[in-house]
Amino acid sequence: RFHGEGYQEGYAEGSHVGVVEGRRYGSLHGAKIGSEIGCYLGFALTWQCLLQKCMDEKNSKKMRALASLIGMIQKFPYEDPTYDKLQEDLEKIRGKFKQVCSVLNIQSDFRISTERSSLTF
Repeated sequence: RFHGEGYQEGYAEGSHVGVVEGRRYGSLHGAKIGSEIGCYLGFALTWQCLLQKCMDEKNSKKMRALASLIGMIQKFPYEDPTYDKLQEDLEKIRGKFKQVCSVLNIQSDFRISTERSSLTF
């Protein structure tokens, strides 16, 4: 009997601690992904505004790449943590961001640490 009661108490306590730890972990990593995607979107929108002032054939290729990145970010499922292709889509966005930086001839380095996040050019 004591063994059964001990098991039930331990299981209930472990479940509670697991939920709390999982929520904290999910919040932390969700915030990191949100920060990264937000930086990409801000970057793309800023460059799109800058390039609209002088449209030529050279800039049209840049604008198409930026529009593609913005479209990918806007389609990203922020509200659905159970989305099965979340990591795959995130990698596609990262790849498109690198491509946009290459087209714009900009070196980028996006790092996220526990202290602060930075995007340098």
